[in-house]
Amino acid sequence: MKHATLSHSLPSHRAYLALALPLTISTITTPLLGAADTAIIGHLNNPAYLGGVAVGTLIFNTLYWLFGFLRVSTSAFTAQAAGAGDRDEGIAALVRPMIIALLIGMVFIALQQPILHAALYLVGPEPDVAAQAAQYFDIRIWGAPLTLLNYVLVGWLMGQTRLKATLTVQIMMNVLNIALDFVFVKVFHWDVAGVAAATLIAEAFGCALGMLLIVRSTMWRQWRAGSHAKWKQWFRRSQWTRIMSANSDLMIRTVCLLVMFNLFTSQSAGLGTDVLAANAILLQLHYMMAYFFDGFGNASSIYAGQARGAGNAQLLRRSLRLSWIWTAIIALAISLLYWWMRIPLVGLFTEHAGVQDLAAAYSHWLIWFPLAASCGLVFYGVFTGMTMTAPVRNSMLISLALYLVAVWALVPAYANNGLWLSFIVFALGRSVFLVLYIPRLIRKFDRT
Repeated sequence: MKHATLSHSLPSHRAYLALALPLTISTITTPLLGAADTAIIGHLNNPAYLGGVAVGTLIFNTLYWLFGFLRVSTSAFTAQAAGAGDRDEGIAALVRPMIIALLIGMVFIALQQPILHAALYLVGPEPDVAAQAAQYFDIRIWGAPLTLLNYVLVGWLMGQTRLKATLTVQIMMNVLNIALDFVFVKVFHWDVAGVAAATLIAEAFGCALGMLLIVRSTMWRQWRAGSHAKWKQWFRRSQWTRIMSANSDLMIRTVCLLVMFNLFTSQSAGLGTDVLAANAILLQLHYMMAYFFDGFGNASSIYAGQARGAGNAQLLRRSLRLSWIWTAIIALAISLLYWWMRIPLVGLFTEHAGVQDLAAAYSHWLIWFPLAASCGLVFYGVFTGMTMTAPVRNSMLISLALYLVAVWALVPAYANNGLWLSFIVFALGRSVFLVLYIPRLIRKFDRT
């Protein structure tokens, strides 16, 4: 498959899907790292293993999602450079976030023990779960620079619409992770340590493969063959200010997500180890849904970024229209498919009867998630592609406030059902409050 080349002509539905579907396949492999870990460890007899991996995964989601802007902003700035036809800025869009990723990753390694102790204190799992989570954390933390670099590499490949390269990195990394999970857990019986080691090795492999694909890319070769006189412009203060302005909004957005998920997991832990394990399974299913939408959000982001780089208002409006149509179609399809498959899907993650029964009992809540969250997940891509990120920040702050009120009001009375209803309230809020900003986005772009 050749990588897609986006022109400034208005995309058809076929062109949009030709971009969105490969990106969906690519992005949906991301939660498979956590899903594979959860599924493999969930078939062991001790629920503490599953709870430990759930808490350990939460810690790394907290660390990595906090800096998830590295992928999102890299893709956006790269797409804008492509729309403007600026090769030097296209390379700069890779180098700048790589520097940030390496620095942040090394800080994580240096502060690993304070991070672990603080996380376990905040989540408050039972002692046997905490011990397994610590074992998982102590291994995976060494991959922090690699994981953050992967965000940048994949974001750059997406922004360049290098679809084959993006798929190659993501799929091969996850296939390796799943294979090593089986070997380390089922053959060597390393249990939680084996799951963590498999993920670490897969992350290192993905980083090395991504670097290789970028060095062999056409843009990189053309840049190496041309004049490097402009490289000093990469470090101009104005460029870094622009990056940090967009990234600070995206970081606040991520902090809101992390507060919500951390509170969700903490509340789950307070309801018992079996409820924590059951909710961990349902959250993995939720991640797979969310990342499916993220593929369409990435497609919308690339078109929006191209529109801003080229100054093409018609392309922006077309990308918005395509986003509306396909968001509705995909949301309905996912909800119906999950409604039909939810009980068998739960069974894939664990053989522990009590956990399986609890997960099945609460599985109906996720039927509503695609309908509630779809607009927020897809149109987030439009706003980030335009690097107009303040509405993303504001919508998430309002949604988090609603979630906190819902948890306070509903969980004491309805326990885990109240927790999941609060989750759906948050998902709906992030969609409604972001969509309200779309007319302002169009007016602002028309004035530029």
